[in-house]
Amino acid sequence: GSPVLELNVGGELYTTTVGTLRKLPGSKLAEMFSSSAKAYTDAEGRFFIDRPGTYFGPILDYLRSDRLPTHHIPEVYREAQFYEIKPLVKLLEDTPQIFGEQVARRQFLLRVPGYSENLELMVRLARAEAVAARSSAVLVCAVRTEEDAVLCADALRILEAEKRSVVKFGPWKAAPQVKDLLDCVKMDITAQGYQVHYEQFSERTLRTKHLGYFYTFVFIW
Repeated sequence: GSPVLELNVGGELYTTTVGTLRKLPGSKLAEMFSSSAKAYTDAEGRFFIDRPGTYFGPILDYLRSDRLPTHHIPEVYREAQFYEIKPLVKLLEDTPQIFGEQVARRQFLLRVPGYSENLELMVRLARAEAVAARSSAVLVCAVRTEEDAVLCADALRILEAEKRSVVKFGPWKAAPQVKDLLDCVKMDITAQGYQVHYEQFSERTLRTKHLGYFYTFVFIW
């Protein structure tokens, strides 16, 4: 029979077998309990994994009986990715919770050129402006199509002449609209711990026809 092990996963205790842990050859979890792996143990001699223990139970349930989790789906999905339980990752990606947030959204953002770099630029600009202030504003231009980019080119030149920093997103070849992009930007900046909201740019510097392309992201410090 397969040897029985006691595990300490982030403070949560589990009892299982080596065979269960090695059920998927090639996974990181199976590698952790291979004969050549370096083992880490706690003070009681139990195998120790420095990960959130709460979500390890559903991983074990899947390995034991192919049972899918019904609660904490995003957290279990993250752990399944860490342990490289690929069949479980694929099944969870088909659930509504993960497909909408992790798969469809991620595929959209991959089609927005320079998305991650623009997020970093926005944070840098906001921090630079925040000296001795409770809030700072970052101007964003969002253009979905090449035609939109042409239409707002003059407005960008005007702002550049006024030495205004503008972070430009787009154009992109995907169905989501400008508001979808703006919501993604807000979500991803908020996930970094910043308090931020956006509003349509309303200064008279630009003509009315250009205002739909420009938004102000306000950071609260």
